[in-house]
Amino acid sequence: MFCETVGNPAGNVSDLAGLAAVAHAAGVPLIVDNTVPTPILVRPIDHGADVVIHSLTKFLGGHGTTLGGIIIDSGKFPWKQHAARFPMLTEPDESYHGLVYTDHYGASAYVGRCRSVFQRTMGAVLAPISAFLLLQGIETVALRVERHVENARRVAEFLRGDSRVASVSYAGFPESPYYPLVQKYLGGRACSLLTFAINGGFDGGVRFYDALRLFKRLVNLGDAKSLACHPASTTHRQMSREEQRLAGIGPETIRLSVGIEHIDDIIADLDQALAAAARG
Repeated sequence: MFCETVGNPAGNVSDLAGLAAVAHAAGVPLIVDNTVPTPILVRPIDHGADVVIHSLTKFLGGHGTTLGGIIIDSGKFPWKQHAARFPMLTEPDESYHGLVYTDHYGASAYVGRCRSVFQRTMGAVLAPISAFLLLQGIETVALRVERHVENARRVAEFLRGDSRVASVSYAGFPESPYYPLVQKYLGGRACSLLTFAINGGFDGGVRFYDALRLFKRLVNLGDAKSLACHPASTTHRQMSREEQRLAGIGPETIRLSVGIEHIDDIIADLDQALAAAARG
């Protein structure tokens, strides 16, 4: 079973313990993408996840300059108890002289196979300079996430109080359906990924997007710099309006990844872009 701790772009928060219970009752592992909150806000293995993955390109790297990913294996899933379901781990691998991963690697069977098959055979290995740059970013992730979270809260409050904004989807507001899960799993600290609906529909969203100055118009997230995306004209443009709604966005939706710049500068940019969108 696979989930995101916090979904992109909708910002929905998963009930990790609940999903882990369902997965384990069915004899399958829970694999969690924890890219958006990072380990600074939540550690999914503490809540029953078996494997955690991150896009290192996002918050952990912090600058959007380097592609990379990581897999963290808890070593807790009993692969051998469900041997018939996972023959790639529990039966001999002829390409590796009959190696049985659960026998050879024990609790590290899953990540051991990842290394053997995907790194050695397929070459999924970071270049040394990429590893260096990502490690440089990880050194400051704790400080950056703290600033991201605080800035996002201030931005959400600004947007909620602005008549040019139709609605704000921010899990840190008590009225959000995900607010209880933010308290349970993220220590009450909502992530810096949020969406809002601008008045003016699709055209209003495009005008706002085009008017941004400080915010970079990028579909990435997790940079130190603030990023914005108008999904209906970029990442989700190939979808029908109904498919977009099911993904948690509309033609008027703007997704923000709030950065670590001074909050006054961030809000000033949003304010002038909202003014430009309202002018038509």
